[in-house]
Amino acid sequence: MSGVTGIGFAPLMPWPAIVIVAALALLLLVFGVIRGARGSIIRAFAIAILAAALLNPHLESETRRGEPDIALLVLDESSSQNTGERRQQLAQAADAVREKLGKFDDLQVRVVHGKETKDGTLLFDEFGRALADLPKGRFAGSVFITDGQVHDVPKVAGNQPQAKGDTKAQTKGQDTPAATLPDGPVHVLLTGTPNERDRRLTVERAPAFGLVGKSVQVRIKVEDRPDRTQNTAPLTVRIDGGTPFQRNVRVGGESDIEIPIEHGGATIVELEVQGLPNELSLANNRAVLSVSGVRDRLKVLLVSGQPHLGERTWRNLLKSDPSVDLVHFTILRPPEKNDFTPLNELALISFPTRELFEVKLHEFDLIVFDRYFERGVLPPAYFNNISDYVEKGGAVLAAVGPDYAGPRSIYRTPMARILPGAPTDKVFEEPFRAQIGGVGMRHPVSSGLLDNAGKTPEWGHWYRQVDTEVQRGEVVMTGVNDRPLLVLDRVGKGRVATFMSDHVWLWARGHENGGPHSELIRRLVHWLMKEPDLEEEDLKAQVDADKLTIIRRSLEEQIPPVTITAPSGAQEIVTLTPDGRGAATTTLTARETGLYKIEDGRKRAMAAVGELNPPELSDLRATPDRLAPYVKATGGGISWISEGIPDFRRTRPGRDSAGSGWLGLTRNESYVVTGVKQLPLLPALLFLLLCAGTVMLAWWREGR
Repeated sequence: MSGVTGIGFAPLMPWPAIVIVAALALLLLVFGVIRGARGSIIRAFAIAILAAALLNPHLESETRRGEPDIALLVLDESSSQNTGERRQQLAQAADAVREKLGKFDDLQVRVVHGKETKDGTLLFDEFGRALADLPKGRFAGSVFITDGQVHDVPKVAGNQPQAKGDTKAQTKGQDTPAATLPDGPVHVLLTGTPNERDRRLTVERAPAFGLVGKSVQVRIKVEDRPDRTQNTAPLTVRIDGGTPFQRNVRVGGESDIEIPIEHGGATIVELEVQGLPNELSLANNRAVLSVSGVRDRLKVLLVSGQPHLGERTWRNLLKSDPSVDLVHFTILRPPEKNDFTPLNELALISFPTRELFEVKLHEFDLIVFDRYFERGVLPPAYFNNISDYVEKGGAVLAAVGPDYAGPRSIYRTPMARILPGAPTDKVFEEPFRAQIGGVGMRHPVSSGLLDNAGKTPEWGHWYRQVDTEVQRGEVVMTGVNDRPLLVLDRVGKGRVATFMSDHVWLWARGHENGGPHSELIRRLVHWLMKEPDLEEEDLKAQVDADKLTIIRRSLEEQIPPVTITAPSGAQEIVTLTPDGRGAATTTLTARETGLYKIEDGRKRAMAAVGELNPPELSDLRATPDRLAPYVKATGGGISWISEGIPDFRRTRPGRDSAGSGWLGLTRNESYVVTGVKQLPLLPALLFLLLCAGTVMLAWWREGR
């Protein structure tokens, strides 16, 4: 299109020269008027015509090309849209809006996808970036398709667009300056339905750490929306995927739950409150928290039998760990050794058997027997106490010597019921190298000692091994003729390890370049202490950004596939890749935010992508409350998709942009100038004639 747009000037002389000439002419004209000269008025017309000629006026005509306006369609594809039929509503509404807006020839539609982070659903970040990319003057308006649970709604002057009761959002908004509103209306189409019913479980307070063997207190809150008269509801608690238990908790108030911490590392606690009839979703009836178990101090009782070269090796190793409180006794004076020396002259102290093995036995985390054999110091009842201690969760490590094969072996005591192997009458007195094989290639205590090729390195020789017949447990290291050297076993809730040689100290002394003495004992003690990283049957999931890594450790050669359940409930079966050392792994991209569950029929693990309890799931009800102030400030409207998609109109700037059953998008009538034409206002000859005519007329008037 084209048309006259105005009058322009193209001066024939520089503007300063024109001003000077005009000023001189004006002075002469004033002088003539003062002197009463005839024809002064006619001279004024002549000067005006001359000035107009010097300014060279002309008409300007532009050729314009109309530009279509641009509307933004902002889609909320966050996790809360998986509730009910919202995902289908979102897809259908997006198609309907594109179809309706596509009927306008002067309108383009650009789709903007929101994003979901640990802070919740963020639509306005992406909306702002899209606005910045638009040409100036072409924004017609926007249509948001969302459930209203948006966590980055800008503050508008005089209003705080946050949902009622959302303390976190309100606190953040108080420090946020008022937003600059866009030049067009912001409309909202809401998924879901009005007046939805939902129950929400939130964790109000939970410690990040807890002492192993103690309990931590978790404070939760259960709310019904809208409020109901129900006073209590059953809460199911599951710890580390184990057997669940129930507690009754208050509805509409806070409740405290005691969570026992039974091991080091992360303790995963799942909480789920019973749902309401016809409830919107059970997704926010659940909460997950992780509490790291830490040991205050590791209490170890080291009981040595007769002195030997390796005795100080055990003591030095345990004392070198600052987290270990070591109690060490070496029994040098058995009861049968009676030489009638007066007690006040004895340098040795009496062995506090009752205090250690009856009164304070369960205060120890680990008992180490170093070449101990039955010498009449401990009565059978105390050995029975040690067996009970292990079955109830304690740990025993026995490093045996030749006496283990004799009649005074601790295997001949009530401890036999917890020891994994029965000694024969053989003691091998010959050089041998410790080897890792069989199950030991996959057990976390020993597999970490293999070289890069997955083989046992050539460690220094040992020279004595007690023969034993293994009755239960796992043989992770072998010695002479592949006979058992290190045997691990689980007894009740506790664990037992037996070293069938007293020559491990040779590695510590560097004999024939030694061996991994410290690493082996460290791994062994940590396994006895139930360190999660050394569990032989374990399933773990680790999250790094959006990468989910699954690690399955097993003593079996064949590791089964795992089933991954996404936060939305979608399931995927994944095969793991074994590493040849008892572990198999896989890494995949987590496309959803929330809690993932991984299981293989025997083990179960969980991993949180983003927040463990994301704000996205804190309130699943569709609501216009968060967006209403911002929409109102821009002149937009809000409609429920369940009540029908409204019509769309093009409106003029400054007019209403929403009404009953319709939403408006501004018609800006923007254009681009493609050419400019200039037409002289009057021909040059006409200017010349007018100028000459007025001069002659003035001369004639002066001559009369």
